Amino acid sequence: MSDTQQKTTGAAVYRRLLAYVRHYSRAFVLAILGMILFAATEAGFARIIQPLFDDGFVKKDPTVLQWIPLVIIAIFAVRIIGSFLSDYCMAFVARSVIRDLRKQLFSQLLHLPVTFYDTSSSGMLLSKMVYDVEQLAEASSSVITVLIRDSLTIIALMIMLMYYSVWLTLILIAVTPLLAGLVVYISKRFRKLSHRIQKSMGSVSTVSEEVIEANREIKIFGGQGYESSQFDKINNHNRRQFLRLAVTNALSSPVIQFIVAIAFALMIFFAFQLDMQVGEFGSYLTAMLLLMQHAKRLTTVNATLQRGIAAAQSVFDFLDRKAEVDEGDKLLDKVRGEIQYRQISFKYTPQGEDILHEINLQIEPGQKVAFVGRSGAGKTTLVSLLPRFYDACSGQIQLDGCDIRDLSLENLRSHIALVSQHVTLFNDTIAHNIAYGALESATDDDIQRAAKAAYALEFIEKLPEGMQTMVGENGVLLSGGQRQRLAIARAILKDAPVLILDEATSALDTESERFIQRALEELMQDRTTLVIAHRLSTIEQADVIVVMDHGRIVETGSHAQLLAKGGHYATLHRLQFTEL
Repeated sequence: MSDTQQKTTGAAVYRRLLAYVRHYSRAFVLAILGMILFAATEAGFARIIQPLFDDGFVKKDPTVLQWIPLVIIAIFAVRIIGSFLSDYCMAFVARSVIRDLRKQLFSQLLHLPVTFYDTSSSGMLLSKMVYDVEQLAEASSSVITVLIRDSLTIIALMIMLMYYSVWLTLILIAVTPLLAGLVVYISKRFRKLSHRIQKSMGSVSTVSEEVIEANREIKIFGGQGYESSQFDKINNHNRRQFLRLAVTNALSSPVIQFIVAIAFALMIFFAFQLDMQVGEFGSYLTAMLLLMQHAKRLTTVNATLQRGIAAAQSVFDFLDRKAEVDEGDKLLDKVRGEIQYRQISFKYTPQGEDILHEINLQIEPGQKVAFVGRSGAGKTTLVSLLPRFYDACSGQIQLDGCDIRDLSLENLRSHIALVSQHVTLFNDTIAHNIAYGALESATDDDIQRAAKAAYALEFIEKLPEGMQTMVGENGVLLSGGQRQRLAIARAILKDAPVLILDEATSALDTESERFIQRALEELMQDRTTLVIAHRLSTIEQADVIVVMDHGRIVETGSHAQLLAKGGHYATLHRLQFTEL
């Protein structure tokens, strides 16, 4: 990317960020008004020096000595008002912008496709929500405040300087191109380092999150030393990036200020050659010193500005990602549960290998169909195409004769319930977890009936707070069997005509499995059920067993029929029961 493109990109990103500020134009206008008042008081304070020295201290004019103190008090009273208006109103704008951006980021998290999460680190995503967005707070508040307030103040002071001496002021103006060149170079450096810092913060978040989630595995396998070593590398890399930014920041401001100081020194030297009154020179010198102070603030704000631009680029790149494709507009009120796969092929990436090859399968309403095969055969992928977690690369899937791509995602998924081997529960009450999402309108009686049908009521009633018991993060306070029964209760409450079971009993003890099997039998009644099976003993009663191998259907039939064939299924069955 060329320098021009980089500058254009940075400017475009910042303009996009400022577009969020426009939603709060009233507060922004009040802030600008405060900045104008502040700038006026700076120039007013410098201007008051001339009559104070010329008429007060030199001529001893009593009238001047009486009104000047009152004017000074008035100047600083106005300064307080201006400072408060600019600081508070800009803080209001900034926090409002951060709230809006976080809301958009969260909405994007809800609507991104499953394929995005397959290849993204949750630590990186959390870093965007927490670290990157906070960087924008300063870029949309303190940076704007300094840029506008100090620029207005410098303009007011420059007008004063020009009023007193055009030639002296031209010396200061002469160094402007050199300063501008330095600022452009430093801006690029800041932005480059800020991007590196964001990546390193994402790595810190990712490793920390993994340690939190895998704390038991780390302890049992003695991984503390390895994890500490990995974190030290990432943590030190993060430290080095921040120190590089600090070096650039620490050198840039003094260098720029040194150049400005040389210009001021020349101005003072030539000022002695001019015929200026004591008061005039005092006002001129005061205006110069104030201008230097505000110029210093403008140079130091560049680091914050570039961090904000880098963070904004990261946030906007995420917001610009395509959400799930949802172009269907058809709605099905009631579904019988007839499913048809026609010539379905699928691969995860355009350059990748085919995971599924021209799958054809007819599932009748109310049938219980089990998918079996070795790991990597394509069972989960094939079933995941039905709720459109992924979209087939070619072919067509029909639900009750309607192409699922013609249905809206919300309508399609409203007809499907899911019970997975890896149960997801939310850090809320048992009642909320059963009646989650679109089911929250369910009555207490509905929830009770669903829990009873899932054989979950017997353990819920033994808990001190019953249905109002908090389950902890992802149900950590419950056993595996209890979590699984809550997931089944949630599916029973949804009462969807199509049910997907992803081996709901594979990780359970014998007693829990007995409860779960009875709950599943209750759940599967009068529903089209697709079962992803790892243990063949759990699907012997299925109406149809679909045997998959290397992304193809190699056999279909009942348990007895497939055993009699002596093919793939019979081999899998023999291997499993030999292992037992």
